[in-house]
Amino acid sequence: MVACPHTMPLPSHPTQRPNTAATRQADNKADKDLLAKGAVCALIGVAVLVSPYFIHAPGVQEMVARASLTGWFALVLGVAFIGMYARRRATAKRG
Repeated sequence: MVACPHTMPLPSHPTQRPNTAATRQADNKADKDLLAKGAVCALIGVAVLVSPYFIHAPGVQEMVARASLTGWFALVLGVAFIGMYARRRATAKRG
């Protein structure tokens, strides 16, 4: 297909999403989901890290203690999600 030399170029893609009620509602839902995921991950991480101190069965206590790397990962991931939520909310109030 050959382009005609006298045609106008297409406009560039929009740089921002339209500010409508539907997009604001979708953004709010995504923000709340991010906060919920962050809270759940952080809670799981803390539970995995703290639970060996409350478990009385030595075999189970040792097994959960070996999962401390997983607990730290979940905790850091949860804090990162909560940080992303806070950043989104801060930039939404400014913009």
